[in-house]
Amino acid sequence: MRTRSNPGPRAALSAAVTAALAVGLFLTGGLGLSPWTGASNDHARPAASGPSGGGDPLAADISTLQDGLRRQPQDPLALATLGLDYVQQARNTADPTYYPKAEEVLQRSLAQQPQDNFAALGGLAALANGRHDFARALDQARRAVAANPYNSSLYGTLADALTQLGRYDEAADAVQRMVDLHPGTPSLARASYVAELRGDTGTARTDMRRALQDAAGPADQAFAHYYLAELAGNSGDPATELKEAEAGLAAAPGYTALLQAKARAEAAQGDTAAALADLGAATRRVPQPEYVLQLGELYQAAGRTREAEQQYQLFRAEQRLLTDNGVAQDSDAALFEADHGSPEQALAIARTGLRTRPFLDSHDALAWALHRTGQDRAALAEADQALAQGTRSALFHFHRAMIQAGLGDTAAERADLGAALAINPHFHPLHAAEATAALAALGGQG
Repeated sequence: MRTRSNPGPRAALSAAVTAALAVGLFLTGGLGLSPWTGASNDHARPAASGPSGGGDPLAADISTLQDGLRRQPQDPLALATLGLDYVQQARNTADPTYYPKAEEVLQRSLAQQPQDNFAALGGLAALANGRHDFARALDQARRAVAANPYNSSLYGTLADALTQLGRYDEAADAVQRMVDLHPGTPSLARASYVAELRGDTGTARTDMRRALQDAAGPADQAFAHYYLAELAGNSGDPATELKEAEAGLAAAPGYTALLQAKARAEAAQGDTAAALADLGAATRRVPQPEYVLQLGELYQAAGRTREAEQQYQLFRAEQRLLTDNGVAQDSDAALFEADHGSPEQALAIARTGLRTRPFLDSHDALAWALHRTGQDRAALAEADQALAQGTRSALFHFHRAMIQAGLGDTAAERADLGAALAINPHFHPLHAAEATAALAALGGQG
């Protein structure tokens, strides 16, 4: 999302920095709930300023900045802006090799201007969020806010780190400060997520509707429609999910995340062929790990095991690439290994992930890994932590139901299975059917 004014060359460049910071979370670190499950998957909402068709304006911005820096290599603001663009492009293209490039130019900016360089500090915070180094992100974001306490976008980056570190009340305070300073699409989207984490989906929808009304252009509209679609889908309303996805695609046909949302709704409505086509198209455009994994699970649910395994192998390769470029593994990789690989490896990843990212979905991933390795008593404590904020997550309840089954508590198992299917009977291509069958076997209704 770009600012609406153009107050002059230097100020305009600063505005570009602010715009990049404003979407830093949605690029790199942690608002998004997984489109299938309601649990955080790749920790990233798609950028409000992401590609929307008609070429790649971000690539053009990067090229322009690179050309300018060849002529004036010691411009700290241009370096900071380029660093933020690299962070954004890593998300847009699913190419984490942009992260080392971002770090290099952001550090150069800070070396050129060590004092009051809020743009570079904010960029380093966004980069750390992207790499899932949330403690470092918090430190850099605090330094950035101290340098410029009136920049609303910096409070968003601060809130992102606080959220992933499980400091939810502090994150909510930072989001409120962001809204107070600038009640626009980035701040209202974060406010929506604060409400969603607390289980207040009504307020979450209201805030995203406000974000849509404030949208400055087609990409902002697509961004808001995507999250309205996700809120509907996670609440078991695929018809509204499909409607929002189609409205977003009408505004921005090239907004890839909306194909993912459309596929999710089509799968929930039983149109597997259409879902595979749309999710396949999204994956070919931008091979985000979450798209790849979801496509694999959809193939597996359809009995197409060869195609599913191809996607799982690609997911594994992408995880290695992320690790090679400084991105810490956490709940995504842990859940994948628990469901499709090695439970022991899942447990190791989940334990490390919880130490560095004590967010609710890290507790859920550890709970599921513990269950898969036969440690249900410890798993139940983690499952309770995952739901402690009141988050309405069908996947979390399903995981807890299976843990309760392992402990022999039939009544608790039935209650959690019922909760999962009441929240969203289509919450996962594989586990939703398991939940329905398990509840039926207990004499309940799916």
